[in-house]
Amino acid sequence: MRFSPVAVALSLTLAIASSAGQGQRPDDQINPKSVALVQQADAARRAGNLVGANDLLETALAVDPRNRAAFIALAGVARQQELPGKAIRLYREALALEPNDTAALAGQGEAMVQKGAVERARANLARIKTLCKVDCAPATELSAAIVKGPPPAVVTAQATTVVPPKGKEATTTRP
Repeated sequence: MRFSPVAVALSLTLAIASSAGQGQRPDDQINPKSVALVQQADAARRAGNLVGANDLLETALAVDPRNRAAFIALAGVARQQELPGKAIRLYREALALEPNDTAALAGQGEAMVQKGAVERARANLARIKTLCKVDCAPATELSAAIVKGPPPAVVTAQATTVVPPKGKEATTTRP
């Protein structure tokens, strides 16, 4: 008699927990509408419509947030728009879904090079090489991006000369 309330509570907990898992889809089953949106976005990106591709990919992720291909494609669009920080974050989201995705690791490494974080990109390259075991396309592409290096920093601001009060020297400042 003393164990019956505990046994009832435990059986209810197990019944609720087991029924919750039955209604979920497996991770490898992506919503077909999300997949179709990624394909439409790819066509828009190839046509040069980056904004339209971005919108379609965000919609694909709203339909199914487990669509790793949508994260990778959205990160690629961000790189084309010269937004490496956003691309790195999106590749990280894809890697959270599948940590051993060599395409996501290579893309993230290329975005890191674009941002100037070459050492972090080299860490991604080392990880890709351990996953591939032999030379593979993602390793070759990232290696070429690392050799090329980050784009040169463009300084658009010009020096400004400050005229001091009498008796002091003029100083030049850069914003």
